[in-house]
Amino acid sequence: MSDSKLEVLRDNPNIIRNKLKIYSARKNAQVFLQIQKEYGSFSDFLWGFVNFKPIRNSWKYSSDVPTATPISEKISKDLKRKGMKFVGPTIIYAYMQATGLVNDHLVDCWRHLS
Repeated sequence: MSDSKLEVLRDNPNIIRNKLKIYSARKNAQVFLQIQKEYGSFSDFLWGFVNFKPIRNSWKYSSDVPTATPISEKISKDLKRKGMKFVGPTIIYAYMQATGLVNDHLVDCWRHLS
């Protein structure tokens, strides 16, 4: 995406218009493609951090669920080392939850065992 197209996004009221975040999307996409080349897929890169098995936690209360973990910190540091921006351990942990790398459903939730 060209600089001029990225600048157009800064005028879009429907998205976050922070210049650094908008420009980081392009850089992050480039790093993403490089990771795909190096690891075969971005999925394989991420799953490698958890030995290709989901982490199944057994939290009783939502207040027990962490916002970041040593693994999300490790992934964050690696992505930043590779050149990604705005990939801190908290957003990485949320991504891990969303993609199934970690199961943080509470023990009394019907999704806990799936």
